Amino acid sequence: MKEPVKKASSSSRVTRSRKGPKTVSVMFEYFDPVAKIVTLVGEFNHWNTTARPMKRDAGGLWTVKLRLASGSYQYKFVINGERWEEDPLNLHRMMNEHGTFNSIRNVEASNDEGSAHT
Repeated sequence: MKEPVKKASSSSRVTRSRKGPKTVSVMFEYFDPVAKIVTLVGEFNHWNTTARPMKRDAGGLWTVKLRLASGSYQYKFVINGERWEEDPLNLHRMMNEHGTFNSIRNVEASNDEGSAHT
């Protein structure tokens, strides 16, 4: 009889791929109880405002999970299709060409374990 597969308890897991680099599951969260739609945009989706819509829970927490390879990624949240916001919970940011800030998420994938650092 096969043993049941154990699920990782953290929000980051490494996937081994024969065709490409290892990826890590990374959770992004944004809180806005009155927003109608929140999307995640960044270098990982070419700043496409429709590529990563987030899901809202009953309390107003918006979440989305991405699979990312190791690296550093700039990102923002787009609220209701018009307001671009940096991640208020992530103090790692850099100035962009528009005179505002982009948040930065650093992702590390190793052979044993994956992690995402803000």
